[in-house]
Formats: sequence, C-alpha cells, structure tokens
Amino acid sequence: MKILVTGTEGYLGCLLAPLLIDRGHEVIGVDTGFYKVGWLYNNSETTPKTLNKDIRHITIEDLQGVEAIVHMAELSNDPTGQLAPNITYDINHKGSVRLAELAKQAQVRRFVYMSSCSVYGVALDDALTTEETPPNPQTAYAECKTLVERDLQKMADDQFSPTFLRNATAFGASPRMRFDIVLNNLAGLAWTTKQIKMNTDGSPWRPLVHALDICKAIVCTLDAPRDIVHNQIFNVGDTANSYRVRDVAVIVADVFQGCELSFGTNNADNRNYRVSFDKINSQLPGFKCDWDARRGAQQLYDLFSQIDMSKEVFEMRGFTRLKQLEHLIRTQQIDQDFFWNEVTAWKK
Repeated sequence: MKILVTGTEGYLGCLLAPLLIDRGHEVIGVDTGFYKVGWLYNNSETTPKTLNKDIRHITIEDLQGVEAIVHMAELSNDPTGQLAPNITYDINHKGSVRLAELAKQAQVRRFVYMSSCSVYGVALDDALTTEETPPNPQTAYAECKTLVERDLQKMADDQFSPTFLRNATAFGASPRMRFDIVLNNLAGLAWTTKQIKMNTDGSPWRPLVHALDICKAIVCTLDAPRDIVHNQIFNVGDTANSYRVRDVAVIVADVFQGCELSFGTNNADNRNYRVSFDKINSQLPGFKCDWDARRGAQQLYDLFSQIDMSKEVFEMRGFTRLKQLEHLIRTQQIDQDFFWNEVTAWKK
C-alpha cells in the first residue's frame, strides 16, 4: 500500500516507517520537525520521503493516491499537553479530526489512530479496564484522545475505516529517544547517576508496551481483514505487562546492577489503572507482544553500554518533549500557536 505516516521523526515513527518500507509498502512521512535535534543512535539505512509539515497544514493534494494513514503526530504526553492546553486541543483534537476529514475526501480507506490507555485516567475499582470501560481522562492530552475517537467513530462508513489503538505506556530503545517515559527515564537515571530516587511510593499501576510491539500492532492492523478492525478500539499491550511503578523501578535497578533504589511517600500522580489486553491478543491476527519490562531494561543497558551514553546526553532537551518545546518557545522559534517562525540569522 501507499501509506502516509504522520510523526515519522518521533519516538515511534522513526521505528515504524523503515519497518513498513522493508515490508514493501510505499511510505510518505509527515513531521513538523520539533524533535530533529534528538538522535541517539543510527538504526536503519531506510528512511521515508518526509513532508516537513504541521498536520494542520496538510492538504488534500498531499493525500492523493494514499491508501492508508497511520496518525501519531500530536503533542505527546501529559506534561506537554498541559503546557498550552488550548494549543493541545487545536493540534491533537481539531488537527487530527481535520486530517481524517481530508482523508475521507481523498478516498483514503484505512485510518489507524494512535490513542492511549491514558484515556482511562483513574480506575474506580480494582477491575481491569477494557475497551468497553467508559473513559475517565484526567489531562488535556487524554481528553483529546477521547474526543478524536468519538468524532472519527461517527465518520466510519463503507469507504472509510478507522481503527483506534490505545497504547499502553511505551518503553524501549529508539533513535529518536524519549527519556520522559517511565521505564526509559529510570534506566537513564540508573546508568548516569547509579541511583533511582523516587519521590513517590510508586504504588500506581501502569501497563507497559515496547515501542516495537506498538509497531507490530500497527502492521497487524494494516494487514488485517477490514471487518476485523473496522471502527474498532484495541488496547495495545499484554495483560502480563501491567506493573506498579515501584516494580518497574525494581526491575531496572536489578538490570543496572550497582544502582541504589529508594522510594518516597508522596503520591501526587493520581493516574492509576490496570488494563485488559485480551481483545487485541485474541482478535487481531498475528499480534503478540515480544517484549516485557525486564527485556526492555536489558536492551537499554546494552545500548547505553555500546554508545557510552553520558549524563549530558541523557539530560539533553531533544530527548524530553517538554524541555524541547519550552526551548523552542523561549527562543521564539515557534509562535504562540506552535507554528514555526522564520529564523533569519542564517541569511545575514
């Protein structure tokens, strides 16, 4: 297929696009380039042709001949979403719905939307949340995911087939690395400081899924018969890979031997949910997670060893979404609406 992938220069997109190309698909990338500065290691000789565009600027001409869209280019994670909630809604909700509307006009038949298990927010009891559990979003980021799902479900018909992948919290190595997600952050701290000092007791539950398993879910969705994935929601992960945050810290400290681990008592983060992944594992052909937290921590240990990762690299703004956006705002490289300003110094 000819597939348009938004966010090809992001944490997941830079892994997904080469995988799709290697499988014989024609891939067009779209990325606004906020995180170009972050590149941890080289992983592939294959990169897609990429349109350097904000998703709010995509035109119907950009979608000519496209048979499927994988949409993941939004302001990612809760802290970034809270930085400017009005812009988060403009990009993540309105921008995503506009892209789907253009896709439908351009007769793009498949639309795979990267949602998140964060839509579940705070579990009201100990029961596992399923795709049928009413969302309970706690942040602008999670609220936008819920709104996009709602609006795109109404658009589904015989010609337009959306699928919603509610990813668990991602982890694992990527050239466009993120150190602002829990397992990756703890691994970076363990490597660079030999200490994991948690401010909380680590009691909240988090489902985890490796970045490559998310890519696998996307591939399986694109390969699946339409009737299996049409207008369906799938939690992406494995029920066995639900952990308390403190358990993730223990696993990381065990892999990064010699690391001191301590916990606090404060628990300011009210997000707490356990998720069932039975649906995707029983209904999506070919999907099964290959990674768990321990294997992912070992992968990061091996990577940090190979590249001799320094503390300066770990703390670099390009690997933390909030730091990088704050830098672009402070230096006026992006405006109040998060569109690029022209930098004229190079012309002088």
